Amino acid sequence: MPLGGMYLTVLVGHKYAPLPAPDLADSLTRVEVTHSYSGRSGFQLTFRAPRSEGFFNPIDFPVLLKRRLQPFKRVVLVVTINAIPQVLMDGIITDQQLIPEDREQASLTVTGEDIGVLMDMDEEVVEHPALTENLIVAKILASYLALGVVPKIIPPPVLDVPIPIERVPVQHGTDLDYMEAIAARYGYTFFIRPGPLPLMNQAYWGPPISFGVPQRALTINMGPADNLNAIQFRYDALAPERVRGRVHHSSIPRSIPYATVGTLRPPLESQPALYAQLGNVRKRWNSDIAGLDLVSASARAQGMTDASVDRVAIAEGELNGIKYEGVLQAGRTVGVRGVGYSYDGFYYVRQVTHTIDLKQDSGSTAYTQQFTLHRGGLGSLSPVVVP
Repeated sequence: MPLGGMYLTVLVGHKYAPLPAPDLADSLTRVEVTHSYSGRSGFQLTFRAPRSEGFFNPIDFPVLLKRRLQPFKRVVLVVTINAIPQVLMDGIITDQQLIPEDREQASLTVTGEDIGVLMDMDEEVVEHPALTENLIVAKILASYLALGVVPKIIPPPVLDVPIPIERVPVQHGTDLDYMEAIAARYGYTFFIRPGPLPLMNQAYWGPPISFGVPQRALTINMGPADNLNAIQFRYDALAPERVRGRVHHSSIPRSIPYATVGTLRPPLESQPALYAQLGNVRKRWNSDIAGLDLVSASARAQGMTDASVDRVAIAEGELNGIKYEGVLQAGRTVGVRGVGYSYDGFYYVRQVTHTIDLKQDSGSTAYTQQFTLHRGGLGSLSPVVVP
């Protein structure tokens, strides 16, 4: 389906083999897709649902009789901009809403989540003897390879190898809940990114990715190069935290203190809040250390400090998708330029909501991307942000 400089492809069907659906694409009126670097991503599609003339008219709407948009059908959305295809969403329908408008016309809206929803269906109690957290995640994700899920796992800075005669890690709950819970111990994240090819998904378990080639810059106040409709910034001085605690060990009569000083996150800013604010940083006490030794407890505390700096400098705004000529991806870095030294520079993309309105008025933007960015403080690291 061509749309103002881009082309939208829709695949719908069985979770292992969705097929192109040009007839459904022609009846689409609105597409909304939200990607997040932590937790689930989701989508919502709105279709025109006219009744057909003939025998089936009094029975039901044709789009419902075909049952291609029923819950648990797989939906893949691919946008092609400047001849470059990018997978916008690969997910499962979980909700359906029909709104009759008159005798001959209705609106059908289907809502769904990324492929990770299938990891959140069965609550189980499973033992993972002698496996560290990263190996547990690899074991769990191996069972989803048939869905095109490709794991990318970054081991934590400290590997806590459980000795079976002392303790055995036990999963209580769904696969998704457990992977997210053990990621949070180290300030890590777990999310699923669609692509790079249709029916493929990358399952990422690790720290926020602040390395690699940044995405195309977000630009404002630079004339013809502008691609932002709006942007605003917020600095939360109470967000950064240092964490401390004490560990008791059976072989030592006294408890052992520990504390975090800085963050292990590679800096995206020249003035990290943890250091720029000097003594004006909150201090928290880590009490979730039952059964842990000093090394493991320190790693948990470091994860709490690392996660806190993600909430310091926040940017929110709206991007013109056609002018940007691409898809802004959550879970990667991006440059911002045209704002000034304090807030220019590189950010981590926390969340992006893509909206494609197929009923756009003449001259209006057909494709917008609302985004949330973050980093740990103020000041650009680079004198120039490459477009």
